[in-house]
Amino acid sequence: MTIFSKIIQGEIPAYKIAENELFFAFLDIFPLQKGHVLVVPKIEVDKVFELPDQYLSQILVFAKPIAEAIAACFPCNRVSMVTVGLEVPHAHLHLIPMNQAEDLNFANPKLQLSKEELIAIQEAIIAKLLF
Repeated sequence: MTIFSKIIQGEIPAYKIAENELFFAFLDIFPLQKGHVLVVPKIEVDKVFELPDQYLSQILVFAKPIAEAIAACFPCNRVSMVTVGLEVPHAHLHLIPMNQAEDLNFANPKLQLSKEELIAIQEAIIAKLLF
């Protein structure tokens, strides 16, 4: 069982942003930028393009209002979608607010945010969500 499956099942706490029958979205606790959210399917599949078609066709529809909420909270040129996913063998999308390509460099040091900062970010994004 992957760490993401444990988060989805509530075995590991997370800063949940949204959930439906197929997907779960939560804050990355080691973000590249404030507002960095992970979107994961509720089934364990290693690679995004190995997802069943139903999941593959719906993941962007699920992610879209989350990306819009992130952009409303963190002014940026765009919210990027990245599918690096090498650390955890569970397909996932990174939604990251960005102003320049360097903002998406996973070799950069990750932000060290306090629990209070993460909660404030979570609450801000959820407040802007329009599902």
